[in-house]
Amino acid sequence: MKSLNTHARSLVLALVLLLLPLVLQPFGNAWIRIVDMALIYVLLALGLNIVVGFAGLLDLGFVAFFAIGAYAYAFLASPQLLESWGWLQQHFPDGLHTPWWLVMPISIVLTGIFGVLLGAPTLKLRGDYLAIVTLGFGEIIRVFMNNLDQPLNITNGPKGIGAIDPIQIAGHSLAKKLDWMGLEFKSVTLYYYLFLCTVILAVVICHRLQHSRIGRAWMAIREDEVAAQAMGLNTRNLKLLAFSLGATFGGVAGSFFAAFQQFISPESFGLMESVMVVAMVVLGGAGHLPGVILGALLLAILPEALRYVATPLQDLSGGRIDAAILRQLLIALTMVLAMLWRPQGLWPKHPQGVKT
Repeated sequence: MKSLNTHARSLVLALVLLLLPLVLQPFGNAWIRIVDMALIYVLLALGLNIVVGFAGLLDLGFVAFFAIGAYAYAFLASPQLLESWGWLQQHFPDGLHTPWWLVMPISIVLTGIFGVLLGAPTLKLRGDYLAIVTLGFGEIIRVFMNNLDQPLNITNGPKGIGAIDPIQIAGHSLAKKLDWMGLEFKSVTLYYYLFLCTVILAVVICHRLQHSRIGRAWMAIREDEVAAQAMGLNTRNLKLLAFSLGATFGGVAGSFFAAFQQFISPESFGLMESVMVVAMVVLGGAGHLPGVILGALLLAILPEALRYVATPLQDLSGGRIDAAILRQLLIALTMVLAMLWRPQGLWPKHPQGVKT
């Protein structure tokens, strides 16, 4: 009976996920676009959960990998490098339009390497010191992207990179709507299904990692690194592996973000983005995949939903309170209340008071 109930819930959830964008389409593209961005944040949160939730390493610079993945896609699928380096135009007269299925492995490898580069100098750091170093790494990447427009224009600086190619599948650009069997699938809907499939794959990978020998070793390091090392675990390699694997999720999310937005700039990868992703993991329940997904969805959708609350409150104040500031205050208040109510997260692996 329990197995039947589990299958029934899984079937209902699958139907809801499949039909969600089709239900939202009549109300315009705005809400589907919000859900698309929420799925990108779920990918980021799942990657950071490997570092923070599984291995217990506080990483405040995770947005750097998000930026590296986005810029990698932008360089390989936009005219940016051709405009900066004329000699490339001789080899690619029609422009540099690398297909997304080739850019993704490049982004994964590149962010994985940068994950190791971040992890290597921080192997002996813990807690606050590790947080400060990773925070500096994230800011360094953002500053580099913001200033690499002189003397040779590589990133176009604060102006950002535009004209980025959208993703194409089976010869169809996801930037264009698709008519199939009498149904109209808008661009944001097509991206939704691609992001959803990627998130499902990421969840499967994280679940298998969590219950593998590597996952159990990470959790041993999280609980007591000295004891784990005394038991013969190679904590150095395990930490580097956590940083590297987590970074690859950020690279994939960044590439999807660049293709979806078709424009990126350093402003999209600031400190608040890192803080928000950490908040998603902690608020949902670090180390518990359903909780991390819940936290990412809530904090990605909540700011948009609160627009419908902040505007009436602004009207009640006679316009004396700015709606944007009020919305940020409501988000902060909601997070504070949620953490006071559920200090272990909204959906922790082991509820408060249950001993394992």
